[in-house]
Amino acid sequence: MGATRYASVLGLSFGDCGKGHFVDALTRRWPAHTVVRFSGGAQAGHNVVTPAGQHHTFSQFGAGTLVPGTRTLLLDPMVVHPTALLVEAEALSRLGVHDALSRLTIDAQCRLTTPYHQAAGRLRERLRGAAAHGTCGVGVGETVRHALEHPGQSLRYADLSARIPNDKLQAIRQTLLAEFSPLCPPDSPAAQSEEYHTLQDEALAGKWLASARALARQCPPASADSLHAQLTKPGAVLFEGAQGILLDEWRGFHPHTTWSSITTAAVERVAARFGITAPIEHYGVLRSYLTRHGNGPLPTHDPSLDARLPEPHNHADGWQGRFRRGHPDAVLLRYALEAIGPLSGLLIGHLDVFEQGVALKWCEHYDLLTKLPLSQGEDLAHQSKLTVLLLKARAHYAPAPIDSAPALLDRLATITDVPVILRSYGATCSDVLN
Repeated sequence: MGATRYASVLGLSFGDCGKGHFVDALTRRWPAHTVVRFSGGAQAGHNVVTPAGQHHTFSQFGAGTLVPGTRTLLLDPMVVHPTALLVEAEALSRLGVHDALSRLTIDAQCRLTTPYHQAAGRLRERLRGAAAHGTCGVGVGETVRHALEHPGQSLRYADLSARIPNDKLQAIRQTLLAEFSPLCPPDSPAAQSEEYHTLQDEALAGKWLASARALARQCPPASADSLHAQLTKPGAVLFEGAQGILLDEWRGFHPHTTWSSITTAAVERVAARFGITAPIEHYGVLRSYLTRHGNGPLPTHDPSLDARLPEPHNHADGWQGRFRRGHPDAVLLRYALEAIGPLSGLLIGHLDVFEQGVALKWCEHYDLLTKLPLSQGEDLAHQSKLTVLLLKARAHYAPAPIDSAPALLDRLATITDVPVILRSYGATCSDVLN
C-alpha cells in the first residue's frame, strides 16, 4: 500500500484569489482522489474553467469535481446547505458531470443551513442599513450563530435520517421569528420583505425537509469510520479552504468577516479528528492584485483598475455588493502570512494581467503603520481595532511600478521566503506553470 499525501489550499486575501483554479490544477497534476471542504459553507464561489471552455462556480462540491472519479468530502465544521447542493448537482449535470452526487460524502456531524437561517441572515443584514457587515446571503453565519446560541436546536446532517427534524425546524423558525418580530413593526419595509415572510411560513419546513431528505437518501450521513477510510486511501487528498484569511472569523477584520476559520491549525484540527498524523503541506493562494467583495477595508482600492481588470465571474450585484480591486499590499500580505500559519509554498494567479499591459503599484506601508499586530488569541475587540486602523489608512507606494510577473515575484521575495510553487497565467489548468 502506498502513502497518502495531504495538502491544503488556503487563501491569503479577502477571497476570490483562485483557490478553485489551483485545486483543479493540483487534482489533475498529482492526481488527487479526494477534495475535502472543511470550513465555511455554500457561500464559496470557486471558479474553474477547463481548457475546453467549460465553467463552473463551485459552492459546496470540491473544485476537483470536473476531474472524473475525484470525490468530495464535506466535513464538520463545514456548514451544509442541502437544497443548494441539489441545485449545484443539477448545474454540474448540465456540464456533463452526471455522477457528482454519487461522488459526494457528507459527515453526519455537519450543521445544516435551513431556509429560515438564510432568511434571518439576509434580514439581519437588511436591518443594518448603511452599517451592513457584508454577506453572501446564503445563511452560513446565521446557522453557526444560531447553533452557538441555541445548541439544542442545531440541525445536523444525521438528523435527516431521524424522525425529529420537523420539530427542530419549527423551533428554529419560532426562535428566529421571536427575535425579529420586535425589529419589524407591521408598517416597516422589513416587515414586508421576503425574508420576514419566510420566517412566518410554517409550511415551508415540510417542503424543505422533503428535498433535504432526498439528498440524504442519495448521500447517506457518513460515519467517522467511513470518512477515515476515504481520507487514508493511498494517493493525494486536498483540503480546500472556503475563503481568505483576511475574512477569517478570528483573524479577519471584524465585523466584515465570515463565521469560519481557514488557518493551517484549522485544517490540522479537522485531520486530527480522523486520526491523521501525517504531515500536511499547506499552500497559500495569491492574486497578482487584491480584490474584495462588499463592505470592509481595502487600503489599496483603486477604482481605475475596474476597467483594466475585467472579472467575468465576479459581479457587483446580489447580497455581496460591489466588487473592488486594489494594488498588491505588503502590509496585508505580511499580516496574512503570519495569521494563516506555516506554509509550504505559494500559488500565485492572474499573472497574465501584465501581458495585457497593466502596471500595478506596490504598497510598502501606510501612513499610520507598517505592521498589523497579530492577536494572541480569539480577540474580536483586537480585530475591530485593526478594522478602524485600516479604514483610516492611506497607502504609500514604492516609486517603481510593477509591470511584469518577475517584478512582482521580486517584491514578494522581499517580505517572505516561502517559495512560489505554482504560477498561473490564465484561467485554466493548462495555464498553471511550475
